Amino acid sequence: MSGAGELLFEQPSKDTLRVMLSGSWKLGQPLPSTDELRQQVESAGHIRQITLNAKKLGDWDTGLLIFLRKLWDFCSNNTIALDSSGLPEGMRQILDLASAVPEKKDARKAEGRISFLTHLGDQTVAFIRSFSDLLEFIGEATLAFLRLLRGKAQYRRTDLWLIMEACSGQALPIVALISFLVGMILAFIGVIQLALFGAEIYVANLVGIAMVRLMAAIMTGIVMAGRTGGAFAAQLGTMQVNQEIDALKTLGLSPMDFLVLPRMLALALMMPLLALFANVMGILGGAVVAVSMPNISVIQYFNQTVNAVSIWNLWIGLFSSAVFGVIVALAGCMRGMQCGRSASAVGDAATSAVVTAIVGIIVATAVITIMTNVLGI
Repeated sequence: MSGAGELLFEQPSKDTLRVMLSGSWKLGQPLPSTDELRQQVESAGHIRQITLNAKKLGDWDTGLLIFLRKLWDFCSNNTIALDSSGLPEGMRQILDLASAVPEKKDARKAEGRISFLTHLGDQTVAFIRSFSDLLEFIGEATLAFLRLLRGKAQYRRTDLWLIMEACSGQALPIVALISFLVGMILAFIGVIQLALFGAEIYVANLVGIAMVRLMAAIMTGIVMAGRTGGAFAAQLGTMQVNQEIDALKTLGLSPMDFLVLPRMLALALMMPLLALFANVMGILGGAVVAVSMPNISVIQYFNQTVNAVSIWNLWIGLFSSAVFGVIVALAGCMRGMQCGRSASAVGDAATSAVVTAIVGIIVATAVITIMTNVLGI
């Protein structure tokens, strides 16, 4: 077993000092300090290089690395070159890691305040880019639908049935609750205002036309945007994080056909049925409030509703709900496909999907309302 660590010095030339490491360099044993080296350098004169030699080195651990780190600092402060080629390979690698230059605190450019116009411009550019991404995604979804019509779409029918089940039966409770409450709210507001003219019976017209023509479809779309659109984004975002979508592309399967198309079809088919159910629940909610009035009976309320609501109102509501279903599915799938590769990105994708779907529903509602007004229906 080698003795305690020690330093041996040789001066092969006028400006070079050779330091030989011998003995055992371990933390549990007394280790030499850099004072010996400093004294030797001062006595030798103009030393420009120090070479290390470990041929006589015994056992060593981090104690030697601490000494070498101090030696490195000493050479740096005194502008002396340190030649560590005589050390073992592993020791040199560890020493290189320990002596790496840290990042300067002022290396990064200071962040200045961004002006309002600059921020507005950045947001405008981001909006234009996102709009182009939306158009591209809609185009790819349209091509996938055309492949479906030609019988060339690659998707599993079982996935379609499972998604239809999740988008229909499992969504009935929340759709029923929201629609029933909306019907009650519309009836309550209508009764208060119509009572001023003694026309309380027309609350059935108000609730029936509002629910059947638009409100049932809008409320169902918003509920499905939060419930199903966010779920679609989270599912596809998680697949993006786990590189499952990349695996589908590697296998030659189109993610638009395999993932987006079943979800779009499921919501487009189920949303009109949910809207019909929401119509019934909304009218029932309005009946609960209206029948509480002394001059309105249940028979009068439902007869007035049947006379007021036309078949065109029903078709407009069903068409709107189908459009809203496609919007919710596209928003959820698009944000999921655009998700980043981190866990936080999945949550951001779900949030963005809900916001995008709701904005799309409101815009589609405005467009449909203008179109029906122009067509006179």
